[in-house]
Amino acid sequence: MQAPPGQGHRTGRVTRALSYAILPAGRAGDKDGAIAGISGMLIRAGLLAGLLAGSLASAAPKVIAVNVDNIVHPITVEIVGHAIEQASRENAVAVLLRLNTPGGLIDATREINSRIVASRVPVIAYVTPSGGRAASAGFFLLQAADVAAMAPGTNTGASSPVLIGQQMDPVMRNKVENDTSAWLRSLVTKRGRNAELAEQTIRQAKAFTEKEALDNHLLDLIAPDEKQLFIDLEGKKIQRFDGSTEILHTQGAEVVDYRASPREHLVQAIADPNTGYILLVLGALGIYLEFQAPGMILPGVAGGIMMLLGLSSLAVLPINWAGAALLVLALAFFVLEAKFASHGILGTGGAVAMTLGAVLLINGPPEVRIHPATALAVSLPFAVITVFLTTLVIRSRRGKRAGGQASLINQIAEVRIALTPTGKVFVHGEYWDAESTVAVDEGGQVRVVGVEGMKLRVEPAGSAAPQA
Repeated sequence: MQAPPGQGHRTGRVTRALSYAILPAGRAGDKDGAIAGISGMLIRAGLLAGLLAGSLASAAPKVIAVNVDNIVHPITVEIVGHAIEQASRENAVAVLLRLNTPGGLIDATREINSRIVASRVPVIAYVTPSGGRAASAGFFLLQAADVAAMAPGTNTGASSPVLIGQQMDPVMRNKVENDTSAWLRSLVTKRGRNAELAEQTIRQAKAFTEKEALDNHLLDLIAPDEKQLFIDLEGKKIQRFDGSTEILHTQGAEVVDYRASPREHLVQAIADPNTGYILLVLGALGIYLEFQAPGMILPGVAGGIMMLLGLSSLAVLPINWAGAALLVLALAFFVLEAKFASHGILGTGGAVAMTLGAVLLINGPPEVRIHPATALAVSLPFAVITVFLTTLVIRSRRGKRAGGQASLINQIAEVRIALTPTGKVFVHGEYWDAESTVAVDEGGQVRVVGVEGMKLRVEPAGSAAPQA
């Protein structure tokens, strides 16, 4: 195994100095000189031995640790892959994969397993803490590792594949199970574990406690904590996936947690599809408010940020376009409900379509889909708010059309371009060309006394209003 950079040079310098220190001192036959020489030799030897020990202690083996403590999805592939690259770059003795996952996407799991078996550095998978699990996709990661270990009180297995939360027909189920079973057997056989029993986690959805897994040769060891795990693995001979053998030196290892990039931190924080859906809906509502009330700015800015975060969260997951179409249909129903008197039928249909669309939006197993409770809790308030705001907008626009230009008579307008005698005024949220019999400076107020096509006739606001 390659020594950490600089360790060999330091050890060589100390060894040469130690060899020099033990050369005889004083002249042969000189008793006093011999005694003095021996004393000096012992002192120097003690000092140099201390330096050697310090040099070796400073070169403690390093282990790069990375957590898989959520659903397995594409961002997990990036994080694990980068951790393996860091371990190789820093000459670590192993990668510690801390597992506590309910499962995840099968494609992402395949990619992680490919990186594990191709790793130059041995990978130790450890299901922790007590009460944790490596279920479904987590079981595949556990079996792919060079060393499979679990903490007391953990469990693993239950790897049966599912398809979009629906019941698969027998032919499709056989195809998927046969494919994943062959994949799992190839992993487990290479690692020298119980392939027949491992296959039952797919065929029969079997699950095991840590003791059952150890007794049935699906596990290499049980360790109460990482310190004991490294002690138990010290000197253990393992067989790599390519058939080569390697001896682990992990006792007293320095554990360095993988340094995730800012992007990985952000995506991991919002990786939960439920969080992504909430951000997406809130962002859409903020942008809608900005369009209906231009100039508020804050709803538009906040809405744009939240919508982009929501999209980035959901973009790493496979989208079911039927679910996306239901969400678009729901928005159409909300608008129609505000425009037509359907007595709540369209609004109710929109809420139902939005809830179903959210549940079906993610094309994957239950662990990575939006929970029905989240979909319902978000869809109902969104439906009420959207219908209410759309109703206000439509009524406002209808009111303007019903009043027509006659509604401008006797209204007070603000002069925006000085009337000399023509200029522009601002009234009812609109700019109008205007003409006055008296010059009025910019910023002054005038009263509308007549409408001639697209031009208003005005007079200073202090003038008496015409009588009927």
